[in-house]
Amino acid sequence: MLVSALTLYGWTQQWFTLTLTSGAVLPVRGDVGGPALAALALAGLALAAALSIAGRFFAVVLGVLETLIGGLVVISGVLAVADPIRASENVVTTATAVAGDGSVRELVASSSMTAWPIFAIVCGVLTVIVGLFIVTTARNWPDPSRKYHAVHVTEPDAEQTAVGTWDALSDGEDPTRGP
Repeated sequence: MLVSALTLYGWTQQWFTLTLTSGAVLPVRGDVGGPALAALALAGLALAAALSIAGRFFAVVLGVLETLIGGLVVISGVLAVADPIRASENVVTTATAVAGDGSVRELVASSSMTAWPIFAIVCGVLTVIVGLFIVTTARNWPDPSRKYHAVHVTEPDAEQTAVGTWDALSDGEDPTRGP
């Protein structure tokens, strides 16, 4: 859960600085450089909440999903680091009204990267490790609490009424069968 929160935090920070041929300096945040990270981080947070009530089988399934989420975070960060101009194209287009990969590349004189994209990649790797840990250890976890199971309370010596008979049918019990 902490790793997903850190991924979300990294997504809000400045990832790149582009200097245009005109001399203008454009900051590029993670919401532009790695737009998928917010959805992936929120999915990781929801997954952590679901783990608290999941049984062993579903904990393994959730561990596999956590591993996939981490892999996608890594891919998103690596794609941004590999080509910061393409990752920042929307910012340049908004600032200059020039669109298209080739045209945008001609406008960018230089780009510099902060540590935040690397931070996001590290968070993705940690998410993969957490997911693999869940997959390998979930079979040894205790069963979830009975707190989330429906409970039907009846008095042991209660007289059976017509309403009680219908309730028993609703609960899947056969009221014609004796005690």
